[in-house]
Amino acid sequence: MRIVVKMNIMVKRFIIVLSALIIGSWSVIKAQDAHFSQFYANSLYLNPAFAGAEKCPRVSLNYRNQWPALGPTYVTYSASYDQHLNALQGGVGLHLMNDVQGGGTITTTMISGMYSYTLPVTNRFFMAGGFQASYIMKAINWDFVFPNMIHPLYGPIYASLENPDVVNDHRNYVDFSTGLIAFSEKTFFGVAVHHLTQPSESFLRGSDAVLPRKFTAHFGTEVIINSSNFRRGELKIAPQLLFHQQGQFQQFNWGLYIARRQVVAGFWLRQNFNFQYDSFIMLAGFKQDNLRFAYSYDLTVSRLKNSTYGAHEVSVAYTFGCHIKPDKLKIISCPSF
Repeated sequence: MRIVVKMNIMVKRFIIVLSALIIGSWSVIKAQDAHFSQFYANSLYLNPAFAGAEKCPRVSLNYRNQWPALGPTYVTYSASYDQHLNALQGGVGLHLMNDVQGGGTITTTMISGMYSYTLPVTNRFFMAGGFQASYIMKAINWDFVFPNMIHPLYGPIYASLENPDVVNDHRNYVDFSTGLIAFSEKTFFGVAVHHLTQPSESFLRGSDAVLPRKFTAHFGTEVIINSSNFRRGELKIAPQLLFHQQGQFQQFNWGLYIARRQVVAGFWLRQNFNFQYDSFIMLAGFKQDNLRFAYSYDLTVSRLKNSTYGAHEVSVAYTFGCHIKPDKLKIISCPSF
């Protein structure tokens, strides 16, 4: 029984590594970025133009565990800090992300710094443009078992016929991204382009695996419900749209947030333009003073729904107090989850 369990774990790790090697040797197949369902809770990862959007210093932490039924398949950690600086007439931000695949088989660590400049077009309409520079460190753990090493009865007893000399254990590179957002009091929209230089992230020596550019578009608005059952501004509904395009991969999220006092709930769908649905996402969160917390669950509705257990995601953010002049600095009215 132990041999069977161990072989299943090793097979999963081998599949992940094999996929990475194929990506590195076949130019038609392209890598994809990690994604977060709570995209506005990780706004610096979504669009560098969001740096300093809340004006006061802000710290955000994010955790995502995708497909837990298959073990530690895709686990992503994220931490960021940003604030507005009057001397720079814009915002600055620092973002750290660690993406672990296959329980450490492939690990990606990203360190990003960004700057965003805010331009007042009119008294009620503003634009912000951001630029991001990143340093990415990818590592592959070569300590795994190939299928040709496994005996059907005794497990891994054979020497591997594979040649590890053709594989680099690490791959480091520099990357650049940019973004733009425009917003008024209740509505905002933005676009971003990541991986401007399309760097190579292949582990195979003598091979090239271009990381394709990722194009992002997002839109949101806030509607205040006026009713005799609620105080003015107590109930808000915020429809949201998000689109990603990276290589041949498309992702389209649409849904809404509902906020009443300190409580927030969100519901939306993730699909592509061929109407192939991936997940139904549910979120619950709260905001108390400067602290925000949210939990979301991705209910898989594709063909993988019976074998993955979806995805869990948690976000925590804290905004520090500061002195700002609301007549000069406008805060973007968008959800924080």
